[in-house]
Amino acid sequence: MKHFNFYSPLEQFEISIWAPISLFGIFDISLNNASFSLLIALLNFFFFFSYGWVNPKFIPKPVQAICEQSYLFILGIIEQQCGHIALRYFPYIFCTFFLILFSNLVGLIPFAFTPTSHIAFTLSVAFTANFAFIIIGFKENGPRFLKLFVPKGGPKWLFPIIIVIEFVSYLLRTFSLSIRLFANMMAGHTLLHILSSFVTAFISGGYIAFSILPFILVLAVFVLELGIAFLQAYVFTILLCIYLNDSFHPSH
Repeated sequence: MKHFNFYSPLEQFEISIWAPISLFGIFDISLNNASFSLLIALLNFFFFFSYGWVNPKFIPKPVQAICEQSYLFILGIIEQQCGHIALRYFPYIFCTFFLILFSNLVGLIPFAFTPTSHIAFTLSVAFTANFAFIIIGFKENGPRFLKLFVPKGGPKWLFPIIIVIEFVSYLLRTFSLSIRLFANMMAGHTLLHILSSFVTAFISGGYIAFSILPFILVLAVFVLELGIAFLQAYVFTILLCIYLNDSFHPSH
């Protein structure tokens, strides 16, 4: 059997700098595999919806129909979770959903980088969202937004403990959002890498028959990862809407 080098399944998550660029000697805006994949995701998002919404027809073409259903899908999530008042933030929720979705899908291209498999990316998106929701909460309710941390009907002597627990739970939303997305994407791509390594090893060693089962598993996991790409974007968006609803209705 020929010698075959197994590379670490975590090697695919390493960030490689392609062109070091420094802005004013302070900000590092170097071109790397992570920023390039994110740029590809953003361009796909832009061109897909631009193509779907340019020159719309009364009887929509397939891409236009997908764009319209996507619009209605996100609109329904916002109205169901937050009510009509939150529709002013529709552009943000819509763009966040498809930013995550296209970033997930780009990572399924062979040799591509998955932006959502890095905690730095997911944490940035989750932190900015939750920080904005705090600002919205005070803007909409003033000091009454702090009622979010004081549940109704509880015994008053437990309020100090409950308030601390609710406050810590609120702060942990950022981490739960980011870790859920990052961990799911990282685990799925790691599994794909391991199974693909088995297929390559068997084929390179001349045992093609033994590569059939791992290859079938790779296809199955790939299809599963396609579903997870949509599911994780959906879950992230649902949770964002639930947290946004708390900013409008802080009372328990």
